[in-house]
Amino acid sequence: MDTPILFQINTGSAEPIYRQLMDQLRRRVAAGQWVAGQELPSVRDLALQLAVHPMTISKAYSLLELEGLLERRRGLPMVIAAGHARPAAARDRLESLRPALARAAAEARELDIPKAQALRLFERLLDAPDTGAL
Repeated sequence: MDTPILFQINTGSAEPIYRQLMDQLRRRVAAGQWVAGQELPSVRDLALQLAVHPMTISKAYSLLELEGLLERRRGLPMVIAAGHARPAAARDRLESLRPALARAAAEARELDIPKAQALRLFERLLDAPDTGAL
């Protein structure tokens, strides 16, 4: 594998780990960060890396294969399926972000956080490395 494919999971999230993996993979393909033919880590390797059960990884991979996003090759690593060579249109990528931002906006209103503070926090999160730390 040329470049390592890194996933981040949040074990405290209500969202199942396999869904977190699926969503991350979909987003990175849509953004053009991962392209057709790019190899994924094996189920065993990724399970060890993330300290999760291999069936969790297998479930995510299998569901993405059914969607047509991944391609299984007998005896070889799973790859991003052909047809995903170009990133999705910016408009489509932005639209896929809308539900998460709508949830964040609703939570900010419920917590009575001023708009300026919420925007500053979002900017810091955008600028921070993918560790989730501020």
